[in-house]
Amino acid sequence: MSNADRQHDLVVWGATGVAGRLVAEYLTEQYTPDTLSLAIGGRNEDRLQAVESDLVDRNDEWGSLPIVIGDATEPETLREMARGTRVVCTTVGPYTKYGTPLVEACVEAGTEYCDLTGEVNWTREIVDEYHDAAVDADTRIVHSCGFDSVPADLGTLLAQSFAMEEFGAPCSRARIYVESGSGGVSGGTLASAAELFEAASNDPEVRKVLGNPYSLAPPGEREGVDPGEQRLPRKDPLRSSWTAPSPMAPVNERVVRRSNALLDYPWGRGFRCTEVIPTGPGLGGAATAGLISGGLGLFTLALSFGPTRSALKRFVFPDPGEGPSEEQMEAGHFRVRVRGQGTTDDGPFTVDAVVGTDRDPGYGATARMLGESAMCLVQDDTDSPLSGGVLTPASAIGEPLAERLQTVGFTASASVANEDGES
Repeated sequence: MSNADRQHDLVVWGATGVAGRLVAEYLTEQYTPDTLSLAIGGRNEDRLQAVESDLVDRNDEWGSLPIVIGDATEPETLREMARGTRVVCTTVGPYTKYGTPLVEACVEAGTEYCDLTGEVNWTREIVDEYHDAAVDADTRIVHSCGFDSVPADLGTLLAQSFAMEEFGAPCSRARIYVESGSGGVSGGTLASAAELFEAASNDPEVRKVLGNPYSLAPPGEREGVDPGEQRLPRKDPLRSSWTAPSPMAPVNERVVRRSNALLDYPWGRGFRCTEVIPTGPGLGGAATAGLISGGLGLFTLALSFGPTRSALKRFVFPDPGEGPSEEQMEAGHFRVRVRGQGTTDDGPFTVDAVVGTDRDPGYGATARMLGESAMCLVQDDTDSPLSGGVLTPASAIGEPLAERLQTVGFTASASVANEDGES
C-alpha cells in the first residue's frame, strides 16, 4: 500500500494510558494539522473520546482528532489500523503480552513502528521472527525510543561520531553514566519488569537471552569480548568516582551493541560498553554505591520469586496506566553522560557526549523522545543507511533525532573531555 492511500501520518496507539496521552499532548502542542495528520488509538472508545476532547480543548487549532479502535486480541483490527497509517507509535505494554500482533500487522502493511519497550526477551523474539521480513518490506521497526534507550544509544552514537570527526578513529569503549535523574515510575514500567522476571522464571531460553550480553546482536554474532553489565560497586576506570550498577544497563547496553552490529561495526567488533551510576569519590562514594547495589539486588531477588513478585504487583506497584503526579513530572530531570575512550597513533583520547533535559525522564522527556522518533519516521528525517528491519534509535534514525531533541529543550551534544577527565 502506498503512503498516498493512507488516512493518517501517525497513530498514537495506547493514547488512554499515561505515556500515550503525554505523547499525544506533546504532538498536538508541537505540531499542527497542516504539518501532521494525527490519530489516537486504543481499545476503549469512550476513554479515547475523553482524551480527544481534552486534547482539542488544550489546542483548538486541531478541531478534532480521528479515533482508531482496535484490540491486541483481535489481530484483524490491528491490521486494519496499520493499513491506514504511515507510522504507529505505541506505548501499550507489557509488550511481551500485547506487542507482537501489532508488530506483525505493521510489517505486513509496510507501516513504520516505534515503541518504548525495555523487555529484552521480547525484543529478541521480534528480532528473530520479524527482522528479515521487515528488511524485505523496507519497514523500520524501532524499539526502545524512550528513556530506555535513547540517551544511552544516541549518546554513544554522538560520542563515536565526534571521535571520528575529531580524531579519525572510533572509541574502543564507552562508559554510560546516569549522572542524575528525578521522576516517578509508572505502573506500566513496573508491570513490564514483573513480566520479564516471570518469563525468566518459567523459560530457560529467556534466561539465556538475559544472560548473554550480545543477545540482541544478529544471529551468528551473539558473542564477543564484552562481559556484560556491572553487578557490584566498583571504582571507575575513566573518572575518579565509585559506581553502582544501573537498573537500565541490561537493556541499554544490549541496544548499543545491536546498534554497532546493525551499522556493520563502525566502532569495531571489540567495542565495549557499560552503563553505571556514578556515586562520587572516597568512602562516601563507596558507601552510596554499596547501598544502591544492595537495594537493586534485593529488588531483583524479590521479583525473581513468584510469591514476592505477586505481592509487589498486588500491594506495592501502581496499576498499569497510572503514573506520577503533574508535580513530580514537572520537577523531574535527567542527565546521561557517555564517555568514550580510544587510541590513535598520537596516543589515547577521551570524548564525552551528554543527553539530558529538565523533565521527568520516564514521562515528560520520554514523550518527547518517542514523539520525535515517530516524527523522524513520518518525515523520513534520518541519516541511517538502513531502510528496514528491527532497529534501534541510533541505527534507524541517528543524529537527526539529536537535532530535533535540541530544539525542544534537550542537551544532546559531544565534546573533548579535558585533561582531568571532565568535559
